[in-house]
Amino acid sequence: MIVDTAGRLHVDETLMEELKELKKAIKPQEILLVVDAMIGQDAVNLAESFNNALSVDGVILTKLDGDTRGGAALSIKAVVGKPIKFIGVGEKLNDIEIFHPDRLVSRILGMGDVVSLVEKAQEVIDENEAKSLEEKIKSQKFDLNDFLKQLQTIKRLGSLGGILKLIPGMPKIDDLAPAEKEMKKVEAIIQSMTKEERKKPDILKASRKIRIAKGSGTEVSDVNKLLKQFDQMKSMMKMFSSGKMPMGLMGKGGKFPF
Repeated sequence: MIVDTAGRLHVDETLMEELKELKKAIKPQEILLVVDAMIGQDAVNLAESFNNALSVDGVILTKLDGDTRGGAALSIKAVVGKPIKFIGVGEKLNDIEIFHPDRLVSRILGMGDVVSLVEKAQEVIDENEAKSLEEKIKSQKFDLNDFLKQLQTIKRLGSLGGILKLIPGMPKIDDLAPAEKEMKKVEAIIQSMTKEERKKPDILKASRKIRIAKGSGTEVSDVNKLLKQFDQMKSMMKMFSSGKMPMGLMGKGGKFPF
């Protein structure tokens, strides 16, 4: 059983007394302090105060998918002397990861964390599906049904910010909200199509596009944009599979089609 207590940004005596009484009543096997990595030095002070009052067994460091790289983790370990057991890189349950010091140091230095990225991929990507996808790309049978599956797989990997942080050499992108919003829009458009329409997008004439736009809460222009970008992506896949992919081929403005 997990007992979650009220969160605080600042320590006060009333809170501490309440937590001490709670500790006596439930006699927990382990006490973990959840600390927001975004608050910097305050996180260290908070951890020290809670440890002095309750003798915590470890720390969970959250919001490592944000702008911070997690330097607070090193300070907390040094000052409090208790291990960082888990880190949070998103808002979902599967965004809680076991803490690996060497990997965090790599992130702090801006070197990414390929091992964690591979582990995440192994958890959500089915090997048989991956082989099937490879064959579809090679045989140029990749359709919008397949693309929808790939979008859903990316979502299961976690937030875009969290994923990009794990890729070595990836430049910092200040605001990923528009990209995540665009992904949701694309997913809604594809889900508003029938399986046949996803398989054969060429059958999407004006009346079908109007229906899809209404069903997804978007505009017909958004549907047209998706279809155009999907064609571009299929062309790129064709070049990849034939070994003719020219260097530096990307979408307009230096961006990939999606």
